[in-house]
Amino acid sequence: NFPEKDLLHCHSKDVIEAHFMACIKEADALKHKSQVINEMQKKDHKQLWMGLQNDKFEQFWAINRKLMEYPPEDSGFRYIPFRIYQATTERPFIQKLFRPIASGGQLHTLGDLLKDVCPSAITPEDGEQKTQVMIHGIEPMLETPIQWLSEHMSYPDNFLHISIIPRPTD
Repeated sequence: NFPEKDLLHCHSKDVIEAHFMACIKEADALKHKSQVINEMQKKDHKQLWMGLQNDKFEQFWAINRKLMEYPPEDSGFRYIPFRIYQATTERPFIQKLFRPIASGGQLHTLGDLLKDVCPSAITPEDGEQKTQVMIHGIEPMLETPIQWLSEHMSYPDNFLHISIIPRPTD
C-alpha cells in the first residue's frame, strides 16, 4: 500500500542516486549554467553521492563546496534553485526562475521571493498571518537575503526547500 500519489517510489538505490544527481545537475544549471558539474569527473559525482549515502560530511562537502561557490564579481548565483511547498494546495510545489540580485544591485530577500512567487504566504487578505514559512524546521526572517539562504540552508540536492504551513492556532 505504498502511497504512490504522495511519494516518489524509488525501486532501487540506483534510482535514488540517479534522481539525486539529476537534482544536483538541475541546481547547478540554475546557479552556474552547469559549468561546475560539467567540469567534475565521474569520481567526483560518485564521491558526492557516497558521502551523502554513508553520512560522511567531509567526503560530501569536499565536492559540494564547489557547487556552492561563485566568482566574487558575480555577487551570487545566476538563479536560486528553490521549491516552495504549500500544505493547503494540490500543486506539489512551485518553482520558477528567481535572481538573487535585483536589477538595481540590491540583494533580494526571502520576502521578495515570496511576494513574487507566492504572495498569499506573506500578505493575508484579512491582515492576520495564517501561515508560517519554514526552512529546515525554522522560520527565517523575511528580510534574510535569498543568496545567503541558498548558500547556507540548501538541502544536499542544492535546492532551497521552503514549506508554507498553517500557523498553529494554540
